[in-house]
This record gives sequence, C-alpha cells and structure tokens, in this order.
Amino acid sequence: MGKIATENQQVLSHKGLHLYHGDISNCSMRVRMALEEKGLPWVSHHLDLKKNETRTPAYFAVNPMGLVPALVHDGVLIIESDDILEYIDKTFAQPALQPADQIGRDEVHAWLKLATSIHIKAVKTTIYTNKMRGVFKHSGVDADEYAKLQKDPELLAFHRISGSADGFTPAQVDTALKILDECWSRAETALSQHRWLVGDSFSLADITWVPLHFTLIGANYSFEPYPHVRAWAEAVRDRPSFQQGVLKWCAKF
Repeated sequence: MGKIATENQQVLSHKGLHLYHGDISNCSMRVRMALEEKGLPWVSHHLDLKKNETRTPAYFAVNPMGLVPALVHDGVLIIESDDILEYIDKTFAQPALQPADQIGRDEVHAWLKLATSIHIKAVKTTIYTNKMRGVFKHSGVDADEYAKLQKDPELLAFHRISGSADGFTPAQVDTALKILDECWSRAETALSQHRWLVGDSFSLADITWVPLHFTLIGANYSFEPYPHVRAWAEAVRDRPSFQQGVLKWCAKF
C-alpha cells in the first residue's frame, strides 16, 4: 500500500521522521531496526497494544488500517512495514540495505513479501494461540466499535476468532505451523549457503525476518530443526540495531 493520502492535520504537521509503533509488534521491530541501521533520528509515538491503543478513532485517523507501524516523513504517511522498509532504504541511501544488483534486490523483495503473506494466517495465529490468548480482552461493545473502524475483512475475521472463547481451531493452528515450518526450512537452506538471507550482506530481508524469530521463540515455536537459522539469529542479536530496535523496547517477548 505504501504512501497514502491523509487529511489528518497532526500527521501533516510532523517534521522529520515520526514512527507510530508498538513495543511487542514484530512489524514495528523491523522498522525500528532499519531506522537504527541507517543511524536516523526519529520521534517515537508508542502505542500499547495490550491496552488496545490502536483500536481507537484517533489512531484510525492516522492509519486507516489501525495497525502499527506507521511512518510519517515530513508529513508523508507510509503504512505497511515492508513498504516502510523499502521507503527508508530508497530515501536514505546509506548504508544500503539491499544488494546493488537487480537479482539480489528481487530476492530481498521476495523475502519481504513472503513475510507479509504469512503474517496473519501463520505468525499472528501462532502467537495469539500460544502467547496472547486471554491477554487481549474485548467486550462486545469494543468488538462493535472495532468493526465500525476496521474495513479489512481478513483483520476483522482474525480478531473475531482471536477474541473468542474458543480461539483458533486445531486445524487452523496446524496449518499455521506447517506454513512456518516451510518458511523456516527455506531460510535454513539459504543460510546454509551464505551468511545472511540474501548473500553475504545484511539486508532488509534479515531485518524483516529476525523479529519473527524473536517473537515466535516467545510463543514457543521450536527452532531446534534449524541450526543455521539459530546461528543467524545470534549474529543479528549482536548488532546495535537489534539492541536498540528490539530489546530496548521489548527485552523479552
């Protein structure tokens, strides 16, 4: 979705880089990491997801999807974390977080899009089932208000199920785990061939996937079958961008 038009005067008045984000949001983690890798100063607008601070008319007036992160750069609003990452790398060229060659850039883009495609049906389903069940409590009124604000049918369906007493079915959870297994097997293969997900240079692909590793560990997903993935995650953990972009805000998921 990338850049979107807005008439929100608060957004339009922002000068410099302003990030609306959540401490436990893996999508927020990746954007914070990218900003830190670039050495860019940014203004924090933190929203507490556990207190439903994104489920308000005020925040939907900022981001019509009601999601974090949302980046504002001199009054220009960009939503969706993959689009934000590519915007940051294009706008602030150094240090580059994508390969110079088109084949490498296409591979990075594919990793970003893969993460986006599995976010709700695999990542969020697993995290909510194993970690967040019962943490987010929505009354009937809250659900009705959210339904008026949220226009995305996939997100509406997800929150309807995740907020219910029964949660996701065993079949839905099993499907989510199979998707994750396929993705991490793919990452294991890539990392057995080179240091980072795309070749030997740290890139947006690594920034996109390491927060998934971090939050899935907290949700009791096992990385035991993936030794190269585990070594990669340890290498990323030593980077200042991980310390400042992830652990500073969420010491343990």
